[in-house]
Amino acid sequence: MADVRELTYGEAVKEAIAEEMRRDPRVFLIGEDVAEAGHPFKTLVGLVQEFGTERVIDTPISEPGYAGIGVGAAMTGMRPIVDVMFGDFITLTMDQMVNQAAKAHYMSGGKIKVPIVFRTTLGATRRSAAQHSQSLHAWVSHVPGLKVALPSGPYEAKGLMKTAIRDDSPVVIFEDKMMYRVKGPVPAEDYTIPFGVAEIKREGRDVTIVATSSMVQVALAAAAMLEEIGVDAEVVDPRTTWPLDEKTLIESVRKTSRCIVIDEGYFRYGVTGEIASVIAEGAFYDLDGPVRRIGARHVPVPFSPPLEDATVPNEHDVFAMARAMCRK
Repeated sequence: MADVRELTYGEAVKEAIAEEMRRDPRVFLIGEDVAEAGHPFKTLVGLVQEFGTERVIDTPISEPGYAGIGVGAAMTGMRPIVDVMFGDFITLTMDQMVNQAAKAHYMSGGKIKVPIVFRTTLGATRRSAAQHSQSLHAWVSHVPGLKVALPSGPYEAKGLMKTAIRDDSPVVIFEDKMMYRVKGPVPAEDYTIPFGVAEIKREGRDVTIVATSSMVQVALAAAAMLEEIGVDAEVVDPRTTWPLDEKTLIESVRKTSRCIVIDEGYFRYGVTGEIASVIAEGAFYDLDGPVRRIGARHVPVPFSPPLEDATVPNEHDVFAMARAMCRK
């Protein structure tokens, strides 16, 4: 049997980056507080001691500047990991991501590749207020030329990061900042998780719950509650919002005939709407009712803890919705 350890989500991310830096000398890490401080969330502690300041590079507080350095390095043969401390700060890197990295391959007739990873975060309930708590992954999922990954646990955090670093396309990977201390089994041997392949986290027959990132844990908790009242929920983790595994989502809903989509991004014009549309079109004649959605409330994330908690989907919301859909 393969050697499997219990690692935290944060340890899994660091292990993936370290292994890829050892494997490929073109891989380097650049961002704010990534070297001596080991990142504000302490997920990179020890990397600068192993690889030195030429490959783990602290930058000034200028997201547009170091994102541009990363894009240029990728275009000229390196494989940079650009660390954007909070997902909210991709507002400052959008030109480099959306107009440069995403389009260079197309605008050069395929002659230029941009193998870059933008590593950033999502997720609220950390009491960090409105400018450090948003989940903005839908923005970049909207842009052709970018791939977008959302690890839901330590196993996915390592496997998706390694895939992202090896990919010749620009990838944006969003880690839920509230999950860095969550533990889970991670194989010791080298492995990757292919993009565009969803995982069924729990088999079920009565209702499909499609959930992203930390919402997978919310969905599994709701499924356990539903089991107690005789509702058998299937939980599906897309793992990447682009490419999106439409086939697995549609097949699951054809089996269960009911679907709830949960995502921590804003409800309006968000990931839940896109996934619900895919399912509504692909499984229309198998549905017993409309695809239902749960997302973050359409307000800036409050600093007040009770108000902040009210903006994020939870297992009780999912339980109540699924129970009503299954008429239990």
